[in-house]
Amino acid sequence: MGTGGSPAHLIIKDLGEIHSRLLDHRPVIQGETRYFVKEFEEKRGLREMRVLENLRNMIRETNEDTLPTCRETMQDNLTQVLQRLQAATDSVCRLQQREQERKKMHNDHLIASEKQHIMQWEDFMKEQHSKQAEVDEEHRKAMERLKEQYAEMEKGLAKCPAFGELEP
Repeated sequence: MGTGGSPAHLIIKDLGEIHSRLLDHRPVIQGETRYFVKEFEEKRGLREMRVLENLRNMIRETNEDTLPTCRETMQDNLTQVLQRLQAATDSVCRLQQREQERKKMHNDHLIASEKQHIMQWEDFMKEQHSKQAEVDEEHRKAMERLKEQYAEMEKGLAKCPAFGELEP
């Protein structure tokens, strides 16, 4: 067999090419795969670039516009809130002071009233003891008078004749 031009050799060569084209799809699939990956990466890269660009713009806008506005608004409102809080604290302190003064006055009044009641009770008890002594003394004197009166009556009865002897 010669190299080059024998008809069998050409047929075998043509059969190999036909076989590789019809049955061996690896080179075509590899080419298509490379093309698909290249397209996917480009489209994905562009989409990710757009997303990153949008995020960068949003962050820049937030840093330049929104944050300073929020910070200024917060500082203004915080000052007002602190002023209101101080006013409320002062009001509460005044109310507490008034309440403490009222409680102190009430307690002082209660203590004074209690002292007065104790003094009145002591005076009442002294008066009761003196009245009891008077009543006891009057009772003792009345008992003595009655004893004297009964003693005189017995003497008078002793002078009188017996009741049984007086029959007519």
